Amino acid sequence: MVIHGRQSVVPFSFDLSLLVQRSVATLYSNLVTRPTGRALRLGIESQIGDLGSCCLSVLDFTQVVVLDYSCADEAVAKLVLRYLQPDRPADVYFVGRGLSEQHRNPIDEVLRRHGLALVAEIADSGYTLLGHATTGELRAWAALQLAGSATPDEIADRLATPGARSIALLERLVDRRLVLRNAEPAGSTAYIALTSLLPQR
Repeated sequence: MVIHGRQSVVPFSFDLSLLVQRSVATLYSNLVTRPTGRALRLGIESQIGDLGSCCLSVLDFTQVVVLDYSCADEAVAKLVLRYLQPDRPADVYFVGRGLSEQHRNPIDEVLRRHGLALVAEIADSGYTLLGHATTGELRAWAALQLAGSATPDEIADRLATPGARSIALLERLVDRRLVLRNAEPAGSTAYIALTSLLPQR
């Protein structure tokens, strides 16, 4: 179990195609139009509010056939942005799962437009960061993703980078909610890849 502050991190999956059927009363697995995206985002926010804990929210695109840019902006970018704010209603991290190449472009573009990033699983390609990230952030994220969990010194060794630089990069990833910081016993700190918290499929 990973402890964040005084709470355990609970993975929770949202099947977006099923949720959109409930939110906008359609039988289609197409995420198109801004009103559809807004309804989907509000449905996700409502369910997150019901959880009442720190959670890792999995946005599951596996059954989504079509995703347009306006819906991606409302349902993904604005959702991520809401939980980056100081007044966010809950302590939430997001991972996209089951994305195909047709989902990738609209999500990547709307995230970049807002200066955001999202850990996402792309079919046949594994996990990557979508959206905006610096070269340093990408390298630090990739090193942690490979390790699953690591101390700043371990990441510094992997990157051949001074420890202070590695800590700064990891803290930026924490601030952007792309990795998790976990306080270990005896005062040490470990950084954890979000994907290492996901249940095995």
